[in-house]
Amino acid sequence: MDIYQSKVEHFSKTYTEISKRYNSISILRLLSIFLCLSMLFYYIKTNEISYAGFAFLSFAGFLFLMRVHSRLSFKRELTKAILKINEDEIAYLKREKLSFENGIEFNDFHHPYAYDLDIFGEHSLFQNLNRTATFIGKKTLAHTLLHQFANGEILKNQKAIAELANKIDWRQDFQSLAIVSSDTKNAYDSIVHWKSFQNNSLPKVLTALSIILPTAFFGVLAAYFITSKAIFLSYLTYIFIANLAVLGRALKRIQSEIAKADNVDKIIKQYSLLVQKIESENFESEKLITLQKQLVFKNESASSHLKQLSELFSRMDTISNFVTAIVFNGSFLFNLHVLRALLKWKKDYSDQLENWINILGEFEALNSLANLAYNNPDFVFPEINSDFKIGFKNLSHPLLNPNGRVGNTVGFYPQSYMILTGSNMSGKSTFLRSLGINMVLGGIGSVVCASEAKIHPLPVLVSMRLSDSLADSESYFFAEIKRLKQIMDVLEERPAFVLLDEILRGTNSDDKRNGTIEVVKKIIAKKAVGAIATHDIEVCLTTNEYPDILTNQCFEVEIQNNELYFDYKLRNGICKNKSATFLMQKMGVI
Repeated sequence: MDIYQSKVEHFSKTYTEISKRYNSISILRLLSIFLCLSMLFYYIKTNEISYAGFAFLSFAGFLFLMRVHSRLSFKRELTKAILKINEDEIAYLKREKLSFENGIEFNDFHHPYAYDLDIFGEHSLFQNLNRTATFIGKKTLAHTLLHQFANGEILKNQKAIAELANKIDWRQDFQSLAIVSSDTKNAYDSIVHWKSFQNNSLPKVLTALSIILPTAFFGVLAAYFITSKAIFLSYLTYIFIANLAVLGRALKRIQSEIAKADNVDKIIKQYSLLVQKIESENFESEKLITLQKQLVFKNESASSHLKQLSELFSRMDTISNFVTAIVFNGSFLFNLHVLRALLKWKKDYSDQLENWINILGEFEALNSLANLAYNNPDFVFPEINSDFKIGFKNLSHPLLNPNGRVGNTVGFYPQSYMILTGSNMSGKSTFLRSLGINMVLGGIGSVVCASEAKIHPLPVLVSMRLSDSLADSESYFFAEIKRLKQIMDVLEERPAFVLLDEILRGTNSDDKRNGTIEVVKKIIAKKAVGAIATHDIEVCLTTNEYPDILTNQCFEVEIQNNELYFDYKLRNGICKNKSATFLMQKMGVI
């Protein structure tokens, strides 16, 4: 937290200094334009050439100050963004607030673990991890959390995340550029739509006219200045009208190209700056180098191609300005030439455009995971194996307050499946979620909340709770059966890490007990690894039939000084103590 605090102090001073310069330049701009107008007034009044010279210099000064003002404005925005980044990190580490998007739009109630493990939504894993600022970054992070990578990709991600974790300045600079971009889903969709919109090149007649008519216009204009014959002005008028007529023929095509493309030029310009940030950095890990190399196409950097596209869209925006469109297109068919250049860019680079944007998303997702590693130096990268060895030392839930969370040591070898017992509030569900969340994180190359860890990456399948949408128009029990069927179908194809919490709650106790025992027998027969939580002691007796596969673990509760005491420590064996009767008596229920 100290480094964030020092950055806040530094960038607060920087922002104040830039703001002062920004305000000073604003005043000088006003003075320069006022001086220019004053000099023009005196020139008109006195016809003194010196006043015209001063007016010209004042206007040149105004243009110069405009450029300085624009650069300062952008720099101020970046400084403000990076200041907020560090303030948000301090508030996050102090547990004061979560200022990050929660990704609720990516929630999938039919996903094997997204809803059960609180991957999305308020106070979710996504919200705690998310340091993205572009739509593609947010989308990539969400996709990453919902999928497991192959072992080789996991190891590459681990090295990339470890490298980025140490590049805090670079990460925050990159994040601030992304924030300033003000990217949205609509902007992203507009770019993808434009890229995928198939079109042919312009008709040869239009192409020819776009060259012939402007050439004729400037030729006749030159002839008029040379000869001063009024007849050439008539010709200019005819050519001017002809140019506008040609533009009219191409207007629908122009409008189709820039449809839904509001502010796309600014977004793409920011994309180019983000890409340039990647291109200019020295990376060592294989994955980051591979991504960086994909940003070179036709011996030129992707940032330069994106900058060119941004400028083309910016020029095309002039079609919406009536006066500018009439003057520029009537004289030399400006927008038609821009359209030709835009179509050529699409033909040459559109196949690469989506890949370049996806690389930005990859970096934002990796930066988010690197931030998790940086903020939690006690977390570790798990050892990856293919021997079905899964174990954690001091395992806990990564979203719990580090000052109060309790770690547990657990292993799934030689016994591969755990039957977990314990009274309500003893920590069973939190423990199951800790297992699931850390298996998800380990399966994408992230650090996990443990002091030591080794995992065989497996699909994570969970039945812990069902959403209203899953149970909509059907009984809770039937919805739960469907989830169990989903789990069994996956196990038919390959082993998986399966977490079950008090299944079959919608039936009577005998049916529930017998059904739970049969479910346990079937999933271990299919080589499942994981745990099931239950209150039924008879389910625990199944370990007598399968001592090499099943193990009993529990969380106990004690009564100390007439109060319930939970230590949240995992123990061997079956839970002995009960809390429900004591708690109801204490609260006067019975």
